[in-house]
Amino acid sequence: MKHAAGTLLFIARFAILGLAMAFVVGLLWPGSGERLRARFGLSAPAAPPASEVHAGNGPVSYADAVAAAAPSVVNIYANKIVTEQALRMYDNPVLQQLFGGQPTIYQHREQTLGSGVIVSAQGQGYVLTNNHVIAHAADIQVLLYDGRIAKATLVGADEESDLAVLKIDASNLPVIHLADKTPLRPGDVVLAIGNPLGLNQTVTMGIVSAIGRQLNSSSAEDFIQTDAAINLGNSGGALVNTAGELVGINTLLIGKAAGAEGIGFAIPVGTAKKVLDQIISTGHVVRGWIGADYAFVPVAADSGLPAAARGAQVTAIYPGGPAAQAGIKPRDILLRIGDDDILDPADLRRREAALKPGSKVEVSGLRNGSPFHLEVTLAQRPLMNAGPSLND
Repeated sequence: MKHAAGTLLFIARFAILGLAMAFVVGLLWPGSGERLRARFGLSAPAAPPASEVHAGNGPVSYADAVAAAAPSVVNIYANKIVTEQALRMYDNPVLQQLFGGQPTIYQHREQTLGSGVIVSAQGQGYVLTNNHVIAHAADIQVLLYDGRIAKATLVGADEESDLAVLKIDASNLPVIHLADKTPLRPGDVVLAIGNPLGLNQTVTMGIVSAIGRQLNSSSAEDFIQTDAAINLGNSGGALVNTAGELVGINTLLIGKAAGAEGIGFAIPVGTAKKVLDQIISTGHVVRGWIGADYAFVPVAADSGLPAAARGAQVTAIYPGGPAAQAGIKPRDILLRIGDDDILDPADLRRREAALKPGSKVEVSGLRNGSPFHLEVTLAQRPLMNAGPSLND
């Protein structure tokens, strides 16, 4: 036993002496360790070049994504003729005191800054932007990435989604790639490209803060919430992923006046594509409508039911509308429309909007705990709102 202990003590002293000598050699002759490893074929693997270094799962630079998407983003200058009423004062002070001013109407020109995204090539030349950028414009000018200027004509607009489609006549138009395969998730890095404050081709970075946001309880549309900086002039510009693919159309922000910081919204590319196709095909967007308002299904805390109950509760019925004619009543719980389960009120609004007016669909649910099945003939959805109200 004593012999073994003595052997271990000798080995430990030898190891400590060897480490001390290696430290001294390394201190006096830097790089000697690497030369010895190279001599015996034990060289350490080379460090990756700076361009390939990653922080977490994201690249150090997003320059490739910007280079892919930026040429497809254009600046939009919409000139509007604004009519206002004013008082024209008399030159004579006595007449001014006696009669005050004379009402008069005058017009002046205002220019709105915005952005747009090229979504089809030459021969078609379609550009997506926000409706509030070009609404009531007398003429619209588009500044391309390469410095060319093109006059744009309005193909059609949709106030509810705040989207508009323009057409320009130009050659060699760079078309943006649509991200329609990988679903967007909260936490994904996104880049906003546009024309903020007239600064041209400005890029800001952020993440997807949330998806499926509704800014109007009666709207059938949803929004992407992001903290990528969106400013005056960014409206209609591109929100892209790290591959430079279009994931949304920037549309509005909630600014510091409302006590907010870093809260912007974009229209998802899926919604924008559907609006684009309908406007190109018919000049306008048509949505189905059941004729009812909905809210989340109330669940009592002590009911033993899941906190996030599926379905939607009917809160109001529009007189003479499809729901009223079919026999749907307030407080009904709607669980299924056609062959699809209803997740929540927003899901029901999107599903009914996707159906064609005049089509018939079976709606299933619960009334006072008893199941019911009713057939509803959808009508065309009336204009429920004039687009987002907190635009930039």
